Amino acid sequence: MIGMRSFARAPRRTNDDAQRNQIGEDSNISMRCLIVTAHPLNPSLCQTLSNAAIDTLMDAKHQCRHVDLYRSGFFPALTPAERASYYSGFETTEVAKEIEDLLWAETIVLIFPTWWFGPPAILKGWFDRVWVPGIAYDHAADLGAIQPRLRQLRKVVAITTLGSPWWVDWLILRRPVRRVLKTAILNTCAPQASLTFLSFYKVESLPRQGVDAAINRIRSMLQHL
Repeated sequence: MIGMRSFARAPRRTNDDAQRNQIGEDSNISMRCLIVTAHPLNPSLCQTLSNAAIDTLMDAKHQCRHVDLYRSGFFPALTPAERASYYSGFETTEVAKEIEDLLWAETIVLIFPTWWFGPPAILKGWFDRVWVPGIAYDHAADLGAIQPRLRQLRKVVAITTLGSPWWVDWLILRRPVRRVLKTAILNTCAPQASLTFLSFYKVESLPRQGVDAAINRIRSMLQHL
């Protein structure tokens, strides 16, 4: 987890404390982009990278919505009612706004830390409660291979920070977060969507020039969506 001292920046043009920001929707639209941020601290490196991503997408005239899962108070645990409805018409009442955002998006940008070589619980819960039957996929009649539903989703960009060095993620764990996102989630729910995965390593000792390099890498990548 990143300390708060190094990554503060001037206030943004958007209100990150809002539950569901909708940015630039009256502009000349290129692509509908949903930015999902999952870090408990503000300021933090993830928040800095999130701000850079939003600024870059807005400057490129994309239509953007920003969801900050922590600051919106998103509850990550699948409720008993939701689980009971999993095979009989999912109970969407408590996550209707999040589902509407998911179905609206053509591009999703996820920004989060990797902890214990997995996403934060709040982001895992967003997948558990929002990428659900009847929304992200359909169950087969015989409960065999499920059928994708997110046909509008074209691109997913995952931006994550790790305290470990690159070789632990790549050589020992074999990039588990990327494998789950690509193989288990996107290949199932949106097989047509491309995945760009950016990992920033040893961030607990990242100098200021390293932060700037990460921001520049994100800007360069998002300018060419």
